[in-house]
Amino acid sequence: MNNVTKLAALGFLVCAIVQSAWAQEPQSCKQIRFAEIGWADIAATTGMTTVLAEGLGYSTRKIMASVPIAFTGVKNKQIDVFLGYWSPSMDPVIEPFTKGDGVKVLSTPNLVGAKYTLAVPTYAANAGLKSFQDIAKFKDQLGGKIYGIEPGNEGNGLIDKMIKENQFGLNGFRMIESSEAGMLVQVQRAVKKQEPVVFLAWAPHPMNTQYDITYLKGGDDLFGPDYGAAKVFTVVPSDYEQRCANVGKLLNNLQFNVEMESQLMEKILEKEDPVKVATTWLKANPAMLDKWLAGVTTFDGQDGATAVKRHIGL
Repeated sequence: MNNVTKLAALGFLVCAIVQSAWAQEPQSCKQIRFAEIGWADIAATTGMTTVLAEGLGYSTRKIMASVPIAFTGVKNKQIDVFLGYWSPSMDPVIEPFTKGDGVKVLSTPNLVGAKYTLAVPTYAANAGLKSFQDIAKFKDQLGGKIYGIEPGNEGNGLIDKMIKENQFGLNGFRMIESSEAGMLVQVQRAVKKQEPVVFLAWAPHPMNTQYDITYLKGGDDLFGPDYGAAKVFTVVPSDYEQRCANVGKLLNNLQFNVEMESQLMEKILEKEDPVKVATTWLKANPAMLDKWLAGVTTFDGQDGATAVKRHIGL
């Protein structure tokens, strides 16, 4: 065997070993456990990732949890993936979990261009309720209420902090906790009556097109500058990328955008199944698969893009 032949054989052997090692990702990686927190945007991105993962031969499971419990689950390796770390609003919540051998935040956000702060219907802004400083002036018309979402949410925590510390003169106000859907029911009722209402609002979300809303100025110290401008990151156990390198590659590839998520969320809020919504979207936008699945294989080491396209019927 000459040197060229030996080198070729060695190269083939190395490739075979690498492919075999990749294909032998630990069986513990076969099931991917996602945290779900009851938000339509996280349901959308989790639904999309579920379609991709199942097309790659993985099984998936959703675990419902509040934000703090989701971070706790990731730290304890009871949850593998949480796609909904909104920064900077969740920074104080996640900080204890990032210390030591806690959780890992993937370096590239899965969404940029998001925002998260308090808002009002635009007719209320036109009447003078344009900033955090204006809320107290409308206490009687607001019934002394500010609407939040589910208990344990960091946005609720910021509202509660404002009230307890009498920031912006909000002493005597009450925060009303319910859920994303419950809060929007209250907004809808107020809009029908043309009454002022202050509530947590964010983008991406269909509320931005379903209602004419105005984000309040002056909350930079709480929700961040530029009307709560945010990035959304993916969180995994500290050693997950080492243990489950193929899934880790997929997660690092995933980058969504505000328009895409808003489209998915609108259907989800109409009670359509997030996985079916994601599948329909992918069939209409198959070019995204090549980007998201670059360098990603199936669980058993086959070409990832080919498998997912077959899975969704392309």
